[in-house]
Amino acid sequence: MTELNADTARRAIVEHTRRLAESAAAAGPDAAVPTAPKWTVTDLVAHVGQTQNWVAEIIERRVTDPTRLPTEMAALPADPRDWPAWLPESAQRVASACSDDALDAPVFNAAGDQRSGTRFWLAGMLNEAVLHGVDAANAADRPADIATALIDNHLAMLTSPTGDMQRPESAHTLRGTGQTLQWRATDTADDAGAWFVERRPDGATWQPGTRPADVTVTGPARSLLLILTRRLPLDDREATDISVDGDTGFAQHWLDNTAHASN
Repeated sequence: MTELNADTARRAIVEHTRRLAESAAAAGPDAAVPTAPKWTVTDLVAHVGQTQNWVAEIIERRVTDPTRLPTEMAALPADPRDWPAWLPESAQRVASACSDDALDAPVFNAAGDQRSGTRFWLAGMLNEAVLHGVDAANAADRPADIATALIDNHLAMLTSPTGDMQRPESAHTLRGTGQTLQWRATDTADDAGAWFVERRPDGATWQPGTRPADVTVTGPARSLLLILTRRLPLDDREATDISVDGDTGFAQHWLDNTAHASN
């Protein structure tokens, strides 16, 4: 897994949330979000800001017991003109909560993997800021950039130790007998932009790098991420510069069964 640099991640959360706020202001509160069809821009802004404040409180209070997680969400400012200030403040709060002193402190990790709780939430908040920044940019018809580390995080969440418990039906469907998928980015210099997935009887696994696979999906990292998180369809090849070598149905089956909370 690509290791996130904490300082880079903190700065990216703030920067991408600032861009999100700009896109939200350009789109307007009632604008539809094409990549999240059930949401308006108001829903998007509320989700991002409230989630950032919620996570910040978890880390600030060093919550370790999931039964003690915060139960109240921050209030979304009623006037959209206040959002460009509220969103960056929310981002700065969660970035500050993920300080170096807190990185290895005891904090609840919802994935149950080897990361400390704060590192888990830091990756999640970066994922939220960038992905939903893309949502807001699409609502405002603006371009947006995506980091390959977010694909790492997406796959880590899907294959985490608590995956079976949190999404048992999806986890069961993704089990297999050695079937393999390869996702390869065309705009990276090395194997940092390659992800190999194997479906095993005890669950799906992934590792970085390139290997022969039953199906290989290739394209820009941004397009791959949007497809993996089901914001763009796999068959929209012209719009996404995506190519598929192998069993397209196999790749589509993976996508159809890999929704998770950060979507």
